[in-house]
Amino acid sequence: MANLNANDRALIEGKPALIVIDIQASTFIDDSAVRSIDNMPGYKERMLLARDALDAARAADIPVIFIQEVHRPDLIDFGRELDGDEDIHCLEDNPKTEIAVKEMDFRPTDILIRKRRYSAFFGTDFEIMLRGLGIDSLIMVGGLTDVCVHYTFADGHQSDYFCRVIEDCVGGSSLDAHEASLRAMEYLQTGARRSLSETLDAMAKYAKI
Repeated sequence: MANLNANDRALIEGKPALIVIDIQASTFIDDSAVRSIDNMPGYKERMLLARDALDAARAADIPVIFIQEVHRPDLIDFGRELDGDEDIHCLEDNPKTEIAVKEMDFRPTDILIRKRRYSAFFGTDFEIMLRGLGIDSLIMVGGLTDVCVHYTFADGHQSDYFCRVIEDCVGGSSLDAHEASLRAMEYLQTGARRSLSETLDAMAKYAKI
């Protein structure tokens, strides 16, 4: 299997999990013209489309893992995160930081990983959960394509997971950044970029195995 051509890889290899990255309440309740984090046009609609993938994953008995970015109100856990274009965001005591429960049908039985850095792997128990579930493939939705999705993808790749991104269901800080990150992820793993329709088909087939 080690010499298998990347072009021959299936969308789902082994056991998959759907990773819902930072789809939080702020996406749906913050219509400010100026936001703490820039979003590309159509960002909210892309996050809503992720619900289709989530529903399909549940129907196929694929584990759903929610990732939530949170920071302390005293800001001591931000590190260098505010050195770029991002302003203060995702504070623990702000309702906008909560997972988008209604829009994403978040359930108490879902796994929730809280992170304080871009990658879901960094300083969390994410990989412990993945190993416990026996996961091989990470199917990612959410945002930002060029930040938290990209960094989680890169760490997943380096940890030898098969990584897929549903390109209809992720959104970046800008259209250019979104597209550049998708190209970078495709460079790391051929076939990383997948459409929602083909992912839904793959999940339906997985359910029949």
